Amino acid sequence: MAIMRMGYAHVRVTDLAEARQHYTQTLGLNEVAAADNKVYFKGWDEWDHHSVVLEEGGVGLVKFGFKAQYADDLADIENKAQAFGATTERISKGEELEVGEILRIHTPSGHLFDVYHDITSGQSDVGNVNPEAFPRDLRGIGAPALDHALITAEDVGQMERFLHDVFGYWTAEKVATSLDPADQHNIAIWMTASNQIHQLAVLEGPQSKLHHFAFRLEEGWEITRAADLFAMDDVPIDIGPTRHGITRGKTVYFFDPAGNRNEVFAGGYYSYPDRPMVTWTPDALGKAIFYHARELNERFTTVLT
Repeated sequence: MAIMRMGYAHVRVTDLAEARQHYTQTLGLNEVAAADNKVYFKGWDEWDHHSVVLEEGGVGLVKFGFKAQYADDLADIENKAQAFGATTERISKGEELEVGEILRIHTPSGHLFDVYHDITSGQSDVGNVNPEAFPRDLRGIGAPALDHALITAEDVGQMERFLHDVFGYWTAEKVATSLDPADQHNIAIWMTASNQIHQLAVLEGPQSKLHHFAFRLEEGWEITRAADLFAMDDVPIDIGPTRHGITRGKTVYFFDPAGNRNEVFAGGYYSYPDRPMVTWTPDALGKAIFYHARELNERFTTVLT
């Protein structure tokens, strides 16, 4: 295994004070540092220094960080990225707060992916010895951890090949125009490198855009509770609570004060490299995305940051 998981999401927000309120009091993340017009957060069940970076000035994605299992993985991934034709650069230790040397990849989709191994790490909020089930002082929905993200790209097939060849990801599910691989145009893909049903999804659309980044919840009832808390805190809900046909996960989509789309996600089945890939056809797209309503709203596919 080279890439273990998505390590952090770095996004822009228009008002750092409003964003702090949303991410700490509603989502329940812990603020761990603030420097250079950025604020750093982590969930209670994360052990690395941070998983979310908010930077004031605009809206949308700055970059995603992906954690590699071993330090030597960076050179291997760098060689694979260059062989694919992607531009890479090295970022020295310390240029990103609490992160060691970084391999920065300019992806075919126009996004920036940072790959790193070293980051200041400790333990989750319940510790490593005889831990309790959760901290008693959770705020808001008490999101334990960052989970996954969905980005857009003009050529989804190219990004599928990139993530397979460079990151070692496999495709768990896809939406494609045909069941025949030889006559197939990919509309969207859900990819992973672990039992997690998806770490990154790619939807056909404009280059360099973010659809959403998501936080993990453990139980389905927590999704309904999260929606209740969003109503209490006047958080704009996009869709949900509902279930996805794709991944079978339970979900609510909502927006942070800057307009970045967030999601809370619970459940979903386990993925394995040898599990047969699931393919959805365009006529079933509504059921695939929103299993109960079986139709998409225009906002869900057109609002990107």
